[in-house]
Amino acid sequence: MDKLVSILLFLLVFFIIVVSHEFGHFIVAKINGVRVIEFGIGMGPKLISFTRKGTRYALRALPIGGACIYDTGLEDAFSDDNDDIKRKAEAAVDSHSADINKDEEKSVELGSDAGFLSELQGMAYTDAPLFSRIAIVLAGPVFNFIVAFLLALIVVWNTGSTNAKITSLMDGYPAKEAGLQVGDIITKMNGSRVYLANEIYINTYTNKERPIKIEYMRDGVKHTVDVVPKYSDEAGRYLIGLNGYGEYVPCKNSQIFKYAYYEERYAFVGTWKSLIALLSGRGSKDDVAGPVGMAQAIDDVKDAAAPYGPWVVLLNMFNIAMLLSVNLGILNLLPLPAIDGGKFLFLIIEALRGKPIPPEKEGIVHLVGFALLAILAVLVMYNDILRIIG
Repeated sequence: MDKLVSILLFLLVFFIIVVSHEFGHFIVAKINGVRVIEFGIGMGPKLISFTRKGTRYALRALPIGGACIYDTGLEDAFSDDNDDIKRKAEAAVDSHSADINKDEEKSVELGSDAGFLSELQGMAYTDAPLFSRIAIVLAGPVFNFIVAFLLALIVVWNTGSTNAKITSLMDGYPAKEAGLQVGDIITKMNGSRVYLANEIYINTYTNKERPIKIEYMRDGVKHTVDVVPKYSDEAGRYLIGLNGYGEYVPCKNSQIFKYAYYEERYAFVGTWKSLIALLSGRGSKDDVAGPVGMAQAIDDVKDAAAPYGPWVVLLNMFNIAMLLSVNLGILNLLPLPAIDGGKFLFLIIEALRGKPIPPEKEGIVHLVGFALLAILAVLVMYNDILRIIG
């Protein structure tokens, strides 16, 4: 029963972040008059599907992705089963880990359901104006950020937040030696604005042994100090020596909007700093997690929150969904093939050169990118499993 609850909570978080992303693509495509062939959640075999006004809505077996598939205007060309033309169609498919087999893909494009394509209204994705296609591609990440803010509103309204006030210091560590005192409020770290206690943690964690310039307020006066984090064998990471930080802030009325923004900002900055740390070699493979790692984290948080009641568990799930929604939004904006950022890059190139990249060439780039992402996903999953059993 306990594991069933964990699975249901994982599915809840998964549905929040994936549905919001794909719905962004879907609704903006509809607004711009682009025909949507399928709106799908999950990947692999279909569990449930139905067709309404020419769009198939599908729930698939594996909860590791989703897809919003647009009509490319090439459906008639599939009769010759030409691989090059299939790749042209794939260039316009927003598919995040979707795995549709060839027969099913052909069925979707041809519309084997009676009257499938004839019911569609509007234009093909490739016929849409450039600005419309840019809006459709960016809508997924933007909706992730919108939903993250709404989730943050729910969380801070019920739980409040914590500011960046120092409440305790550790002997023998640089913070105390540099003159920081209990009651000081940290406002910046290495020029990055700090509003919440969690931002102190993420700035220290991603910085490791490099010097940190800390700006803080004491009795209304601004001070600045430089500290170099010290490695702690007990903690297993670098610390500046803040044994406690963060003063509870109740968030009611208009306060919820400010602190919801702070919470989403923390998720955004934390994700971005973590990516930079990974790319610069200051991170490790254990700083990355896939669906398996996500499920394990949800199970751990559920166990920790369970003694406080179901509502606290649910609020923690909303908080995880907020963090992952921002994470998904940022990752999909990276200029990499097969994801939204890569497609956006091709659209910018089209705007600069005044004509689109040939679909078959763009399709090959996205196909190679998708293959590399699939390999990365397998490696991350393997590492997640090793970390869990270890």
